[in-house]
Amino acid sequence: MVGFRPAEVPPSTAVKFIGAGTAACFADLLTFPLDTAKVRLQIQGEAEASAAAGKECALKYRGVFGTIITMVRTEGPRSLYSGLVAGLQRQMSFASVRIGLYDSVKQFYTKGSDHAGIGSRLLAGCTTGAMAVALAQPTDVVKVRFQAQARSPGHTRQYCGTMDAYKTIAKEEGIRGLWKGTTPNIARNAIVNCTELVTYDLIKDALLRSTPLTNNLPCHFVSAFGAGLCTTVIASPVDVVKTRYMNSASGQYSSVLNCAAAMMTKEGPRAFYKGFMPSFLRFGSWNVVMFVTYEQLKRAMVVASHKCTTNL
Repeated sequence: MVGFRPAEVPPSTAVKFIGAGTAACFADLLTFPLDTAKVRLQIQGEAEASAAAGKECALKYRGVFGTIITMVRTEGPRSLYSGLVAGLQRQMSFASVRIGLYDSVKQFYTKGSDHAGIGSRLLAGCTTGAMAVALAQPTDVVKVRFQAQARSPGHTRQYCGTMDAYKTIAKEEGIRGLWKGTTPNIARNAIVNCTELVTYDLIKDALLRSTPLTNNLPCHFVSAFGAGLCTTVIASPVDVVKTRYMNSASGQYSSVLNCAAAMMTKEGPRAFYKGFMPSFLRFGSWNVVMFVTYEQLKRAMVVASHKCTTNL
């Protein structure tokens, strides 16, 4: 048996809520450079289009590790973690809702039944994904802005710090600026949540039912990796559009659809899969770290709670 054994008492909603946020923050700490590389690759075509219009030419990024090496060489190692504070704020408010409340919402749709169908799982994923975006959208906007801005001497930094970013965006673009890209983000996170959580659920159930694996670390690892691959393939196009739209200057795109149409016209369909490899590396590694940590945290918290109750 690997890790904490499955608890006899199911974890409460509060345990899942806190555990999901904590596990997501831990996963973000380990995989944030990959996320930053993904954002830089996703906006690169947009920067090249600006350069063609006579503006300053942007850095040329080639591949995941080429992007990371270029950033470290030209901007310093800290650039890989630009926006980390907003990223952690996002995970504590975002993952806690979309992952921590998933089981509770799923039980609500199945009226407490232990046997949830695909429809109930998809509905639960869409619901918690939309709820999470409604709560955490400003943190996502600030995170993307930080990851997109260069730290090299030749570039003027737009924001001095996380709180300054919130204030500056609200002042220059209005409160709506902090909620920029909410529509594509809801679409993205409905897709991501459904694919990620439902795939993890289904793979885990299949492994427990059809293989010698038990409900522990090896099973969680395989399930999380499979969920990460499926999520990357399905969610990448919406993720690229969301990143471009969030990072765009005020008035650059009239709508999300206009942003997507501009990408298709100027860069072709391959633009929707820019940054695919860092997305996969990030989603795959993030899912593995998050789900494995989450499962163990839930068990540890249940054990600790049981001990406290017993001692009292």
